[in-house]
Amino acid sequence: MAEQENKQTVGEFLVERLGAWGVDRIFGYPGDAINGILSALRKQDEIAFVQARHEELAAFMACAHAKYTGEVGVCLSTSGPGAIHMLNGLYDAKLDHQPVVAIVGQQKRASLGGDYQQEVDLVTLFKDVAGAYVQMAASPEQIRHLIDRAFHIARTERRPTCVIVPSDLQSEDAVPTPPREHGSVLSGIGMVAHSMVPQPDALRLAADILNAGSKVAILAGAGAHGAADELIQVAELLGAGVAKALLGKMVLPDDLPFVTGSIGVIGTQASFKMMNECDTLLMVGSSFPYSEFLPPEGKARGVQIDIDGKMVSLRYPMECSLVGDSKATLQALIPLLQRKEERSWREGIEESVRESWALLERKAMNPDAPAVNPQRVFWELSERLPDNAVLAGDSGSVASWYALDIKAKSGMLGSLSGGLATMGSAVPYAYAAKLAHPERPVIALVGDGAMQMNGMNGLITMARDYRSWADPRIVIVVLNNRDLSFVTWEQRGMAGEPKVEESQQLPDVAYADYARLLGLDGVRVEQPEQIAAALDAAFRSDRPFVIDVLSDPNMPPLPPHITRSQAEQYFKAIEAGDAEADAVRRALEVQGSE
Repeated sequence: MAEQENKQTVGEFLVERLGAWGVDRIFGYPGDAINGILSALRKQDEIAFVQARHEELAAFMACAHAKYTGEVGVCLSTSGPGAIHMLNGLYDAKLDHQPVVAIVGQQKRASLGGDYQQEVDLVTLFKDVAGAYVQMAASPEQIRHLIDRAFHIARTERRPTCVIVPSDLQSEDAVPTPPREHGSVLSGIGMVAHSMVPQPDALRLAADILNAGSKVAILAGAGAHGAADELIQVAELLGAGVAKALLGKMVLPDDLPFVTGSIGVIGTQASFKMMNECDTLLMVGSSFPYSEFLPPEGKARGVQIDIDGKMVSLRYPMECSLVGDSKATLQALIPLLQRKEERSWREGIEESVRESWALLERKAMNPDAPAVNPQRVFWELSERLPDNAVLAGDSGSVASWYALDIKAKSGMLGSLSGGLATMGSAVPYAYAAKLAHPERPVIALVGDGAMQMNGMNGLITMARDYRSWADPRIVIVVLNNRDLSFVTWEQRGMAGEPKVEESQQLPDVAYADYARLLGLDGVRVEQPEQIAAALDAAFRSDRPFVIDVLSDPNMPPLPPHITRSQAEQYFKAIEAGDAEADAVRRALEVQGSE
């Protein structure tokens, strides 16, 4: 009898195995197909179950946990609709190369294939997003190796994986040690250490190319995190400037005089100029997608460093591709590089950087801007950010101002949905960031479209939990312009089409009032002069604080340089009868006045 009482269920062993992998929290939402796992979580204290308002938010939180900690994020959902809800957050992890393990319930094994309620072919459903590893357990003996392999693969390949556990299996007796016989798999948790460094001849070729260049440009992405010292040393040796892809914004601080800032559709003037004039490109840990913002083909020689061999020579035809860890590869490359004594290229880059920041400040503080200029909101926020701040951006126009007007400082963390560029990620990101770094102030940057999608639900979770945080500060900045403005400007600038009122207009919600209704705090900003006081109040607050900014929708979320073809499309949209033609014309005049 005593032996029977000490037996573990499969659900209990699964939770124990997650703890052995170092998991301390699971993001999810309950359902009857995971009752056995939830029961196991209730009986232990090492792993916290964090109830999100929706499985999509749980998957976003797991992805954010991975981004802000470097650990594997874990999310949990029931079968059918719960599993389907998780997909967007998991695709966010897949496209941004983040390790996430999804644990998903399923209907009882006896019912599968019987068109049962909430029965979905989950292996097929998750095959794309978790294609690196998705398996459904059929027996207790599998649980050990399914969990172990899901974690090993998520970590080493930096991708989401998925383990599906039927509900009836969760309550069966666990088999922690499968029998030592033919057909058994005995997996382990032991550390896997690797430091990928390319072969010496490949490093020598890369160094020869970089040494031969007289105008070297560096593009750093998310894969360069942790290699800041090496990047700085390489840039100093080569007299190079460093542009940053969106997910690499926090790789280097923006107070370094040779850091040109963001690149691409929401890039700086300095990055644009450097890429068009360089004769050599070094790309480190980036899958930046827009080839038109890289050097013209044939104008620059290229070297790329990436840990994933599938991503090399994909955006630009590289002469030498080094497949390896960014930090370790740069360390091996540095002794082979020669210091360039001729520094006119570097001096020109530094001058461009100064001009670029001055131009952005003039745009942000333009006194003629109607309503509240969103650029000014981000500019004034940037001046007040503590060095240890953690930022979570959303997609849309806020991503533009985050890229252009926030000055990254050493010690900051920041991220958003890069590859998927999905709306609705910032508030769940911010919540996960606060759990991972409870002592640090967290800032969520959200458009009103994303706030209405997921953000308002995320506030409910914050209202439930903030009293337990060591530092309760989460500042949620909402650009309330009553318009899906980034898409509106894409319609004008890419298609030459006027704003479509039916698809673009959003209801005006009093977000700060809603926050106060939940027991949080907030304020509405209606005039530019109110921005500073609102930010100061938010950073002093003893609870999450929403700043509801009535911002101008007709400020183009674009870099300071508009191409001739873009301008032609904008004026084509005006001529086609854009309802806000006068405002668009004024905004373009301001944008092009420098």
